[in-house]
Amino acid sequence: MVGMSEDWRSFLQRWSEEWADAREPRAPEGEDAHDEEPRRARWLGFPPASEERIQALEARLGHRLPPSYRTFLAVSDGWRHAGGFVWLLAGTDRIRPHEDAAGLSEYFPGEPGEPLSAGMWQRALQLDVESDVMYVLLDPGDVDDTGEWAVYTWAPWRASPPERYASFRAFMEAMHQEFHQLEADRSAREGREFANATTRSLDASVEAARLDALAGRHERASAALAEAIAYGRPRATGLRDQIRRLLGETYTVSFHGLADDPRYAPEMLPVLADEHVRNRWDDGMFLRTAPETVRPVADDALRQARAGTFRYTPAGPFAAAVEEAREQARWGESDAAWHTLRAALPEWRPLGPDHIAPVGLCADPVLGPLLTPERGRELLATPRAGQHGNAPAPAPDEDPPGLAWLVDTDRGSILTSYRFVLVEGVEPAQLPGRIGADETTTLREPMTVWDARRNARDHFGLSTSGDEAVAVVGRAGAGWSFALEAGPGGFDERRFVSPGDAASLGTRAVTVWSEPSDGAPFGHFLLSVAENGEEICGFTVRPGTIGRRGPLPAALDPDRLFPPGEHLAERLGERRVLEALASEFGVRLPRLALTRGRLHSFRTRPWNRPPAPGETGATLRFVRHRP
Repeated sequence: MVGMSEDWRSFLQRWSEEWADAREPRAPEGEDAHDEEPRRARWLGFPPASEERIQALEARLGHRLPPSYRTFLAVSDGWRHAGGFVWLLAGTDRIRPHEDAAGLSEYFPGEPGEPLSAGMWQRALQLDVESDVMYVLLDPGDVDDTGEWAVYTWAPWRASPPERYASFRAFMEAMHQEFHQLEADRSAREGREFANATTRSLDASVEAARLDALAGRHERASAALAEAIAYGRPRATGLRDQIRRLLGETYTVSFHGLADDPRYAPEMLPVLADEHVRNRWDDGMFLRTAPETVRPVADDALRQARAGTFRYTPAGPFAAAVEEAREQARWGESDAAWHTLRAALPEWRPLGPDHIAPVGLCADPVLGPLLTPERGRELLATPRAGQHGNAPAPAPDEDPPGLAWLVDTDRGSILTSYRFVLVEGVEPAQLPGRIGADETTTLREPMTVWDARRNARDHFGLSTSGDEAVAVVGRAGAGWSFALEAGPGGFDERRFVSPGDAASLGTRAVTVWSEPSDGAPFGHFLLSVAENGEEICGFTVRPGTIGRRGPLPAALDPDRLFPPGEHLAERLGERRVLEALASEFGVRLPRLALTRGRLHSFRTRPWNRPPAPGETGATLRFVRHRP
């Protein structure tokens, strides 16, 4: 117990001296009369309570006090300025049962097993004596293995549930942190320095954390920065936000002033603008917070975020890797693009002393989707900017081999139904010339599959054939390209015109159209293989029927792939076909690019010819999907 008393005394003395030093620039002018004595004495506490007084209090309350509060009273019988909103904490003579005096149990009843358990408001002891309507309650019903009681605080102006601290000591440490936070903000506004042994120690830990982060020790860095943030140290939030954002966290990420610094704004503002646009927040809020020194950068970042045209362009050797990775990613080679970035990460260089990672990647519409949380951890664990450390184990690739993953997309996904053409020996950029809507067809800037489909829907009302398709394109493995449309509808075998025939001139092409039945009569699966402009084999499967065309290789025998009695909605046969195609032709489709990335797209020729005179057209099926 003596050791605990000395620990309390050292902590409370340090707090008192920091408080007194912070008041000196403002005292005695405007000083509250109650604060003059503790400022001069450099002590926020009171004389210690005797053991007899503590025992008398315990007899009155009918409880032995928890260790940390009991020892605190033996050092100081009460406390002034516990944080910014509790001006006086009770000593032995003023602690009392709360007995739900404010009627808060009606609003926060608590439940058994929850941190705030039922009955807390009635049984808790009230510690606040003078405060800004801040309740501080010590709960004898919430006890840990060491005998410590939990402390709960609540203020109506905070509009949040009661906050729990594991012990009185934990509460006091949090109030010391709150004092530091408020004093740091106040001193910054007043243009004066708030410095003491605590701030100097924390600032040294922030600098050490910066170097840890650059050396790949991001977890240790994050823990040190979190402690510094709790004390309001100015650099800590901007550094830790970079770590958080690369781990996929966006909530409250602001980079804390770095976005207002012309050195860092070109990288930080696009990340914030991207999140702003995703959440559809008011543009005025985004631009109004930007100072004049970076307002043009903020305007440009917001415009590019809306248009999807931001390009992350770092300085130094890392820039070449970024451009190479973008070239790979825009054609769907997501894993290869990440490998390119990963290999070059040691060459990345910061824009200034508060820059610890290439967070601008997050805002790049083509490269940003590569940064899964697992890859974000890998990036952060990779030593950068000349720092040394062990390279982390590579994160697993995101794209599975082959095509069968298409069957595993969630029901209702935009890829539940799809149609695609695979073309051998042709680059993706050449596909518009083979299956484009007309001779003027060109590739659009990269967009999501959802946006490509939305463009297709916008054209439907103008179509004479009822089948204006917009496909995304990319590479489908060594020597193959693909053009894929998600969520098609309106298949009519009588009017079907395979784009694979035209695409196969001088080469081979594979065409697939899958529209799972999902219990409806239009379900089907179509496969067509073409060479040099003509179909050489294929089949169409509908519920209960299989239509064959040409000599099919054994691996693509539909009787084996779709055994009798197997419902199309189960998609087992479809999986077998996709597995056989991947094996037969060595092809694959990039899952990450198709589900979360951006690819070039173009308008293809209709897949169904217009109805002949007197021929009834198929009924088009429109299914609205959300990205």
